[in-house]
Amino acid sequence: MIVLKSPQEKFLGALQAVAGIVERRHTLPVLANVLMRKTGNTIEFTTSDLEIQVRTQAEFDGDAGNFSTTVGARKLIDILRTLPADQNVTLSSAQNKLTLTGGKSRFTLQTLPAEDFPLVQEAADFGPAFSVPQKSLKALIAQVHFAMAVHDIRYYLNGILFVAEGKSLTLVATDGHRLALAQATLDVEMPKQEVILPRKTVLELQRLLKDEDTAIEMRFAGNQAKFAFSGMEFVTKLVEGKFPDYNRVIPKNHKNHVTLGRVPLLASLQRAAILTSEKFKGVRLNFDPGTLRIASSNAEQEEAKEELEIDYGGDAIEIGFNVTYLMDVLANMGQEMVTLSLQDSNSSALVTVPEQGGFKYVVMPMRI
Repeated sequence: MIVLKSPQEKFLGALQAVAGIVERRHTLPVLANVLMRKTGNTIEFTTSDLEIQVRTQAEFDGDAGNFSTTVGARKLIDILRTLPADQNVTLSSAQNKLTLTGGKSRFTLQTLPAEDFPLVQEAADFGPAFSVPQKSLKALIAQVHFAMAVHDIRYYLNGILFVAEGKSLTLVATDGHRLALAQATLDVEMPKQEVILPRKTVLELQRLLKDEDTAIEMRFAGNQAKFAFSGMEFVTKLVEGKFPDYNRVIPKNHKNHVTLGRVPLLASLQRAAILTSEKFKGVRLNFDPGTLRIASSNAEQEEAKEELEIDYGGDAIEIGFNVTYLMDVLANMGQEMVTLSLQDSNSSALVTVPEQGGFKYVVMPMRI
């Protein structure tokens, strides 16, 4: 039977939307496959890695009957990518094989039964739904994702905390050396809900979210979160554990403040970073009235010195930082100006944005 007839780009688009979570190596061979379920002219594509499940559907031409199977997701995508974008492709099925034809090309692929595909069991007790524009959530994730831990034994740090409470949605990430927090306003009042989304989920959401005003709907349960957007449904397991009390980490009463251009500061730090040592990414910042001096050196006794004119009248402070932590935050912001708040050389620094209270970045100093 002919499962579908479609322009290459439409079929490829639907597959690419769900294939991001598919791992190349699996203990279960069926998890390398995409589940295709046809009902009338609608085909639903589902992928899973047992922790995350992504599903989308699209309308295609094809034979009338219903149909379901699973086929290697990456192989199918690789084949489609090499065919011309305007070419029509046909998918037909017979005896545990799926045949794809396009122009004079023909590919026969092995399939596995649809009933072998392990669908994620959805939680029964999702909380109330709420939504924000896709571009708002994409921006929030961009402002905090770089502060997530990677493979930390404190597994609750390998992800992002989502807190919906009242009319605000707060995202927080920390690796123990720095912390990023970003907030957006909700249009409904929410009872307090907190979940930790795993790192892989966060990066996949970031890939899939569009820069547009259409909504993404979110629902949280005790062990799952569910997102619906752009005709897609995304279900993920949560990270268990207690996220640190982020409010205690954010400095409240720093008395020295300086507002300066984000781009010139980032450029100076990038140049100074070239002469830091691989293991020890330290830079020294000297704040004096009117001047910020940035210096770095390495084991070969090479050194870099940078100087910026700043509008600063506070205490003279010399403080060391991991330069990567400063560059990460500046590179992931879009604003022209940033404010640094400091207490002394031993206290964490706070990075904020003038006239925008919803973003905070805390970075611990390092001894140099």
